[in-house]
Amino acid sequence: MISKEEYASYFEQYIALVSNGKSIIENLKSSQQLFDEVLRNLSEDKHNYVYAEGKWTLKELMQHIIDTERIFGYRALCFARNDSTDLPGFDQDIFVANDNANKRDYFEMLDEMKTLRKSTIQLYESFEDIALLRIGTASGNKISVRALGYLFSGHQIHHLNIVKERYL
Repeated sequence: MISKEEYASYFEQYIALVSNGKSIIENLKSSQQLFDEVLRNLSEDKHNYVYAEGKWTLKELMQHIIDTERIFGYRALCFARNDSTDLPGFDQDIFVANDNANKRDYFEMLDEMKTLRKSTIQLYESFEDIALLRIGTASGNKISVRALGYLFSGHQIHHLNIVKERYL
């Protein structure tokens, strides 16, 4: 079981969504399957839909999840390899403002997320148990490789819940 000392309190909202007794790999697979099932069959009019002014389109939301998974994957790799470099944070709003998501093909983005998740799974399958317990610093906060593993799925589920509540 993951300890709350392994991550900043801010991440509790995501980790709580996957505190289900499943392994990191099981959560990565099931959250991606659910994500794809919900988003793959949406009508085209939803692809650039915004539920309120100043909020992200569905494509921007997907690109945010993709970008975040890449950044967190890099963090997990660094910490698992025992790199003690303090890693910087990132401003999600600057990323979205510059991501070109709304001009991208919706289904290519879904395929990209599926491929990226497969890569994340392979990365985590390569880690030994000791590597999962290693802790590094990113955005000024300590976080373990294990916590990052659960964070991928929790972050994806968090945003999928928002999609279900506000976009559909």
